[in-house]
Amino acid sequence: MTTRTIALLRLFVALVVVCGSANTNALGLRCGSRIVSPGMISQQVRNACGVPFWSDTYTSLEILGAGGPIEEQREVYWEVWYYNFGSSMFMQRLSFRDGQLQNVEALGYGVDEVGTTCAPAIASRGLTSGELVARCGEPTSRQRNEGAFVRRAPGILHAVEDRREEWLYDDGSAYLTRYFLTNSHVTGADRLPR
Repeated sequence: MTTRTIALLRLFVALVVVCGSANTNALGLRCGSRIVSPGMISQQVRNACGVPFWSDTYTSLEILGAGGPIEEQREVYWEVWYYNFGSSMFMQRLSFRDGQLQNVEALGYGVDEVGTTCAPAIASRGLTSGELVARCGEPTSRQRNEGAFVRRAPGILHAVEDRREEWLYDDGSAYLTRYFLTNSHVTGADRLPR
């Protein structure tokens, strides 16, 4: 083979890999023989993938025509589902807006059994709430402090909950582990004497 043929072959392989991965993401998530993709309603997703092992909810407020003579306020209900397909596959986070699937996101690798692979607190920074539950199980207690933050776009105002939580885990040792979460992501952790 000539150098030019090898270069063209490499380019072709690269294009196939890029296009193949782009098409996979465009299709969504495969659950058994079904494909779950944005636009589906929550019941269709549940029928295809089953019940998620963890879910979270929050609301946002949209003000259309903000600052204009006519404003329309609308509360938006968000639901986030987490699926764990085992330690050899990525966990999946699905975001629903008013019951309609908006986004499918691959997270880190899953676990074989939920709640049995709790890592030291320092290693968990940046995990989503679903990944923390997958590794450590559901918390013993959960405290939530809600505020709001505002995002502006021309003519649209979005007010979204700023969800700050403290999750407490009791593993039976001399210490309790407390995780701090902001908007469903672990931002820190510490250990408290029992």
